[in-house]
Amino acid sequence: MSRPTVTLIPGDGIGPEVTRAVVRVLKAAGFDPEWETFSAGAEAVAEHGTTLPPSLLDSVARNKVALKGPITTPVGKGFTSVNVGLRKALDLYANLRPVWNLPSVPSRFSGVDLVIVRENTEDLYAGLEHVVVPGVVESLKIITEKATTRIAAFAFEYARRHQRKKVTIVHKANIMKLGDGLFLDTARKVAARYPEVACEDRIVDAACMHLVMHPERMDVLLLPNLYGDIVSDLCAGLVGGLGVVPSANLGEGGVGVFEAVHGTAPDIAGRDIANPTALLLSAVLMLQHLQEDEKAARIMTALREVLESGHVTPDLGGTATTTSFADAICRRIEQG
Repeated sequence: MSRPTVTLIPGDGIGPEVTRAVVRVLKAAGFDPEWETFSAGAEAVAEHGTTLPPSLLDSVARNKVALKGPITTPVGKGFTSVNVGLRKALDLYANLRPVWNLPSVPSRFSGVDLVIVRENTEDLYAGLEHVVVPGVVESLKIITEKATTRIAAFAFEYARRHQRKKVTIVHKANIMKLGDGLFLDTARKVAARYPEVACEDRIVDAACMHLVMHPERMDVLLLPNLYGDIVSDLCAGLVGGLGVVPSANLGEGGVGVFEAVHGTAPDIAGRDIANPTALLLSAVLMLQHLQEDEKAARIMTALREVLESGHVTPDLGGTATTTSFADAICRRIEQG
């Protein structure tokens, strides 16, 4: 059997370190593809004059699968988000973020088991804005029936396929009666096609309150782009932070970019102390996407065992290095 080819975007800051660690763990589990490696963001600007070289986009479109480390997005100035650019260029319309507790990871809650499904292509997060006159900026919130139908169908199909009990539509239709009203009404119409999956809706501020009071009452959450960005980070905070949750950006035809959603942590870059768990969990989602379920299960078992052993990186209260943490997972995999 020929080896698959996967696009690899190590990113910047701690990105290259955690990416190297994850590639080693994947190889130990028996997943050793041909990697096509590309820079993006500031590094790509220096090399190619653009944050997203056409060769990178061509690679993802051809290979259908990419693994991506964190990339810096300048705040308030500079180039636009590489993440947003990838999603737009490849029409990666669904952002999937499962959130659950991991063994021995400190958190305020136990038993959290949530799935965030975020529309990825429109809404305020698309960044459509302009200066009307000096001192006045207009940002456009675009919600369409087409995009909402597509993401709602994704959420309910996911719930059906994974035997999830309920989908909660999150919105602000009490205030934005047209935009969020269209999102809510369209999602409800899709829900009617899935009678075996319970459906409810919550106003976004109330949903946030309930999440930090009773996260066990939620299951799958369906959100427009901006609320999804905020709520997914809130949910990550319930289980220990962005360093321990995965993310997938999925499009038509099986295209998927699997990424760590935490920052680049330039203050610890190059010190071999970054936690690769988030990117490793994203790689597990990638394996499941590729129907490599046995390899994904082996990695998850080894990761849980290492976390339970206490051999963890400083962010989780331990003294392990990025390298030694990955070494420990590889050993567990090889021991079976």
